[in-house]
Amino acid sequence: MISVDEVVAELTSRRDEKALAGMARYGIKVDDAYGMSVPEVRALGKRIVKELGRRDPARHPFALGLWKTGIHEARLLAGLVDLPEMVTEEQMEAWVSDLDSWDICDQLCNNLFVYTPWAWPKALEWSGREEEFVKRAGFVLMATLAVHDKGASAERFLPLLVAIEREAADERNFVKKAVNWALRNIGKRNPALHARAVETARRLASSGSRAGRWVASDALRELEGEAVRRRLGL
Repeated sequence: MISVDEVVAELTSRRDEKALAGMARYGIKVDDAYGMSVPEVRALGKRIVKELGRRDPARHPFALGLWKTGIHEARLLAGLVDLPEMVTEEQMEAWVSDLDSWDICDQLCNNLFVYTPWAWPKALEWSGREEEFVKRAGFVLMATLAVHDKGASAERFLPLLVAIEREAADERNFVKKAVNWALRNIGKRNPALHARAVETARRLASSGSRAGRWVASDALRELEGEAVRRRLGL
């Protein structure tokens, strides 16, 4: 059976200096990276899952081992390999506190955290935290919940809009882009949430915050565009 050490050896053997330079240009932290693309990481993740077994509980400790290495691509793999139903609140807190790169943050939320029982409470909790990537994770979770949680009521998203409006003044690039992403995704979910998201954006547009005005103008450009209005039947 495949081991964490074998995965690390494979990552090491695939080091790509040109790819690392490209990642750095996109603001990705590459100190502990080897330069594998996301499609390559996904392909390796599928292979690991196949070797371990699709529902085998061994995937969970394997993911914990991958994360512990601190290697960029290994941490991306951890989010793909772990089983959401085995993830604990303590694990989520530990992993989110380790985040130091936006791409790991986004992939982890999209591939794993959004499917855990803790996704909704952590979206709100983390959105109010000061640490840059913890706060980003909160808003990325909001954006992914708007897409993945098909059964959630419109009312469940209203507290998220309150958090978006509250935190939109954060000038940090990785935070404000996630705030914007969450606002746009919630607004594209259905006509009722579209109306509430547009109201939120219009209030932000008239706020005294430069970051809030940017979040609003970028979101309104999409939410009031023809493509979104047509899809929602507006």
